[in-house]
Amino acid sequence: MIAKRPIELTVNGKQYEGIVEPRLSLADFLRDYLGLTGTHLGCEQGVCGSCTILFNGETVRSCLLLAVQANGGEVLTVEGLAGLAKDGEPLHPIQQGFLEKLGFQCGFCTPGFLMTVYELLSENPSPSEAEIREQLSGNLCRCTGYQNIVAAVLWAAERLRANSE
Repeated sequence: MIAKRPIELTVNGKQYEGIVEPRLSLADFLRDYLGLTGTHLGCEQGVCGSCTILFNGETVRSCLLLAVQANGGEVLTVEGLAGLAKDGEPLHPIQQGFLEKLGFQCGFCTPGFLMTVYELLSENPSPSEAEIREQLSGNLCRCTGYQNIVAAVLWAAERLRANSE
């Protein structure tokens, strides 16, 4: 039997501790231990992007990262995104953009897209459509043709630039 290991990490600005098996994925820790079910598990091979989160400020596939590897790190999930909204708004502009521009259908892939877009717009507040498509190429959606997702990102980028002025 493999001995369980203690971990500590910050998730959405809050400290958490747990004792986990070394083979437990970070996605499973977030979902099963913390109840943060916005991180979706699709392919569990790092291909679909539905489990994308930010780990220490960079997007990662949480299905490929072990919880013990995240020990001491900082995680931002889709549940924490709304907490980053300004002026008491209930949704982050990226979330609002997906709502306004109908950037989702079934919604399964949406959390991964939102986190990928958050990283993109943090690094590049004025992306071109080609840059958006390139950044989103690692996230798969089986329902949309991606046009509304791109429109949502452009809408969010414009809002974020307006809010920063």
